[in-house]
Amino acid sequence: MTPTTPDTVETIIVVDDEVLVRSAIAEYLRSCGYRVLEAAHSEEAKALLSDDGARVDIVLSAVSMREGIDGFALQRWIRENRPEVRVILAGTPTRTANVAADLCDSGPMLARPYDPQIVLDRIKRMLAARRSSGEDE
Repeated sequence: MTPTTPDTVETIIVVDDEVLVRSAIAEYLRSCGYRVLEAAHSEEAKALLSDDGARVDIVLSAVSMREGIDGFALQRWIRENRPEVRVILAGTPTRTANVAADLCDSGPMLARPYDPQIVLDRIKRMLAARRSSGEDE
């Protein structure tokens, strides 16, 4: 899908405190036609999501971050404050095992470093599922 107008472009927030990782995946997603916002940590992501006029479709977040809350806590915050926003968490297996008990129904879904094609496929499936369930209406 290649969005044609600003109203039809899905928005993704990439949250990762490793600037090279964040920039690379953000640039890749932009080249795929998405509007991408970047956040260096969860507090920046929360600020972007707190703007009532901001349309955000998906947050792609690292599980472990040096500043602010981790990706699991960010996902909980998003569920409470912006339930229409989908979340993809990415982390290492060791970190996942230590914190997955907090969110038994939704642990990390991607491994870091990101494989750009896997990220793109996951985003497309999530957006298609949301459209088919009528959540966009």
